[in-house]
Amino acid sequence: MEVYSTSIVPYKRLLCVPLFLFISLCEACQKSEPKATVKTDIPIKITAMVLDSNLMMALSEKEASSTLTSKEVHTFYSRRNYQLGWFNTKGITCGATNFYTQLQGYSLDFDDKSLNSKLLDSLMNAFDSAPKEQLLSQKQVQQLDVLLTIKFFDYAHKVYGGTTKKASDLEWFIPRKKKDYQILLDSLVSSELCKNLQEPVNQYYIRLRIKLKQYRVIQKQGGFPFIETSKKQVAVGLRDSSFSKIKRYLTLTGDFRGNDQPPVFTDALSQALKIFQHRMGIAETGTINQKTISELNKPIEFRIKQLMVNMERLRWIPIQLEKQYILVNIPAFTLHVFEAGKPIWSTKVVVGKAARKTSIFRGNLSQVILNPYWGVPTSIVRNEMLPRLKKNPNYLTNNNMEVFSGSTRIDPSQVNWASYKGNVPFDIRQKPGKSNALGKMKFMFPNNYHIYLHDTPSKSLFGETNRAFSHGCIRVENPRWLAYYLSQNNKAWSKERIDQILETDTQIGIRIIPTVPVYIVYFTAWVDDNELLHFRNDVYHLDSKLADEVF
Repeated sequence: MEVYSTSIVPYKRLLCVPLFLFISLCEACQKSEPKATVKTDIPIKITAMVLDSNLMMALSEKEASSTLTSKEVHTFYSRRNYQLGWFNTKGITCGATNFYTQLQGYSLDFDDKSLNSKLLDSLMNAFDSAPKEQLLSQKQVQQLDVLLTIKFFDYAHKVYGGTTKKASDLEWFIPRKKKDYQILLDSLVSSELCKNLQEPVNQYYIRLRIKLKQYRVIQKQGGFPFIETSKKQVAVGLRDSSFSKIKRYLTLTGDFRGNDQPPVFTDALSQALKIFQHRMGIAETGTINQKTISELNKPIEFRIKQLMVNMERLRWIPIQLEKQYILVNIPAFTLHVFEAGKPIWSTKVVVGKAARKTSIFRGNLSQVILNPYWGVPTSIVRNEMLPRLKKNPNYLTNNNMEVFSGSTRIDPSQVNWASYKGNVPFDIRQKPGKSNALGKMKFMFPNNYHIYLHDTPSKSLFGETNRAFSHGCIRVENPRWLAYYLSQNNKAWSKERIDQILETDTQIGIRIIPTVPVYIVYFTAWVDDNELLHFRNDVYHLDSKLADEVF
């Protein structure tokens, strides 16, 4: 997820939502957010604090969404010798009412009724409507206690663990850490402080959930206006009916400030467009072009689905990442370096084209190689080099490449390349140099996907907005800074020594102490540290694949 920006546009100053809009959004959120009206500490005649296990089993079989939830419910009560969880001698606890409110909020925010229970609703309403002096039945108390426990585990597995069972089926190979919901529930029912549940999710998930609430409000107010394409040359002072709609759109998203709605193109509108373009990852021109119109006209329903799909991915991310790590977000074509959980540097990258996707995984960067050889993958030899060799036997020599049969170097001009139709029985590598496909540096984090970071002689591709061009590995725009940074703990290597070696064509490796985690991730929606909501295009069509699972 991209969380750092080097843009010079004063986004944070301009981004502030106008006061009147902020108030209306807050009021709308308050109206849409259900409030628990259940009275706590209602005197209830509880003849026993011990649960009927048969009632528990019958309710679990009927109400639990899965056998996993049923097992969790049984474990929870058996650990506490079947003592009630959500009640004490004073009555129903605030933990129960807080969780019920949270459950209703999820249903509204995600438009998901799968966790609803008519029986739970009726029992909670019964508590609310019952006169204070009325005694509620022991069976009602036990039913409500079990139902709250069932819905807690249903909720936890879905909201904190994710709706998808195997992320690897969706090309995500970062291991998911198992979360202990028993401990979470213990802390909720045992707390005497009426605090909200401390959710086991990372900060990026929480940020997106806040934006989802805001987008739900926009949706209820009619969504985004549709923008007609203007064929006029846009300039400050120009009048066009589409400008009022663009201002209204950018006011809803917080990119445009003030009440200036007349159909006139102004400097303020230009600045607001730059913020919007920055958030969409397109050229920050401050003018209206086809790419900008295309992003503006993606309906609110599309954006909400995008938010929800990426929230699902964020459920797979650890609650806390390491203090220092490197993160590459594929759809953003950006690499970030983090220290103490904060981004300190970023650079553009080129990732694999759709046909040769860059894999999503975690590794540990352990070595920087200066002046690397490039061992040409078999697939590239077969599909790209062999056709060229058949036309030009000198192709390898002209590109500073050498051929090996085992450990023996052979003369490529002596090979009858035309006789091969598929794989060739040779290893081909390119010698170090400025024309080497890996450039002057390679960053190694051993993995099963043969992916690494590297320099490149093809610098012009970093000027493109969509930078999916490679065979799968990740090309880094500013690799020298990264090499300096990673080698700073290795006293044998200074910036001056690195520079000296890079002036040669001698391959030398630098050991990274300690290793640095590298996360290759795929997020098409995220909120950065300036609270800007970003969207990117689904370059590998993984959003649509995940949406089929989520929805």
